[in-house]
Amino acid sequence: MPNSSTVLLTIGLLIASNVFMTFAWYGHLRNLSASPIWIAVLASWGIAFFEYALQVPANRIGFQALSLAQLKIMQEIITLAVFIPFSIYYMHQPMKTDFLWAGLCLIGAAYFIFRS
Repeated sequence: MPNSSTVLLTIGLLIASNVFMTFAWYGHLRNLSASPIWIAVLASWGIAFFEYALQVPANRIGFQALSLAQLKIMQEIITLAVFIPFSIYYMHQPMKTDFLWAGLCLIGAAYFIFRS
């Protein structure tokens, strides 16, 4: 059984990392759509620095208690959990049932990766 404090720290760092990642990847579509692409690229790279500053330690810490596959599936679940609210509330995209289906697929992936 993985150390729960290590796993919780990993999850927290990955959530924070994903918030930065999501803004780096998609925030410019709302905030900088009228700006030249090079400005959007530089802004995204600046945001991505903070993503990596959290993501790299998260994976190093998490790898002490989880397998590589478990880390990856956890990352994907967190990515979707961060992306959906971002998409709906920040980017004003409509809620889709496809979000639910994608989430259910990830629950299935988590089951297979985390089962003993």
